[in-house]
Amino acid sequence: MSELRRDPISGSWVVLSRERGLRPSDFTPRFSKTEASFCPFCPGSEDATPPELLALRAPDAPADVGRWTVRAFPNRFPALRVEGELERTAEGPYDRVSGIGAHEVIVETVRHDETLADLGLPALGEVLWAWRERILDLGRDLRLAHVQIFKNHGPEAGATILHEHSQVIALPVVPRDVALEREEQQAWFGRKERCLTCDIVRHERRDGERLVFENARYAVLCPWAPLSPFVLWIVPKGHSSHFEAIERHELESLAEALRLALRKLDKALERPAYNFALHSGPLRGAASPSLHWRLEVAPTLTVPGGFERGTGSWLNSTPPEEAAAFLRKVRE
Repeated sequence: MSELRRDPISGSWVVLSRERGLRPSDFTPRFSKTEASFCPFCPGSEDATPPELLALRAPDAPADVGRWTVRAFPNRFPALRVEGELERTAEGPYDRVSGIGAHEVIVETVRHDETLADLGLPALGEVLWAWRERILDLGRDLRLAHVQIFKNHGPEAGATILHEHSQVIALPVVPRDVALEREEQQAWFGRKERCLTCDIVRHERRDGERLVFENARYAVLCPWAPLSPFVLWIVPKGHSSHFEAIERHELESLAEALRLALRKLDKALERPAYNFALHSGPLRGAASPSLHWRLEVAPTLTVPGGFERGTGSWLNSTPPEEAAAFLRKVRE
């Protein structure tokens, strides 16, 4: 069984998962978009994955047999499992929590060679809706404290199967960086009685130097202090603390913003590998006036080195103002 250990000096939680060692290598991907080999994420291969947790499909289509558009199921090589008892123990100065949680895969398209940027807006909206549904479902498990939606696109970004998919990991603890980010936002609200992210969005829309795109509901911008080159934030222009509170009618605007961000990165950087992560409010938390969700997309262009590991600070050679100006000129 996996476990979580807390570093007593940094306060970070580390997931130790022996089962993850059984998965295909991160460094020599087992499947590629061009080869004709078997892919467990393609329609017709449903029996090669654990039973589905969610599938968006035609109403008359049978379960686990093709004709789906988006499909979610447990990861075959999970970092954490839902089975078992949640136990918190200590060993001298060290805290340990049993590896209770969830680790899921969301396959985003039936086509093996299609990227997220290739999807039409309705299809991309269905992917976003699947994220929402999985967060809400996992939130019913009171043992869980945080749900993270993320994506590794391309082997350089950590993908081991290249058929487009995102992942969900639910944890019994709140990770340190997540807690610190929320504390900063809550402290700002305590001093100003305003949402920090709303202030950022208003400033960036007015200033324009780091704004890449906006539509009726969302802004795409290069953040003021990005950890690496060409990082993009996709942020609701209206205040919203929890992604899972999104309504159906908001999906097309969000899909438009995400697709444009990915297509601009593809064109500008020659289809880079990338990671993205959803930053959202506390699981099962009420709407908060201080917290504001966002989706952060980070192309894999640099490798963290000793300075970054030693200090927690990052070296970035591309100012966000230059990245935003370059991306604004890119036509998708």
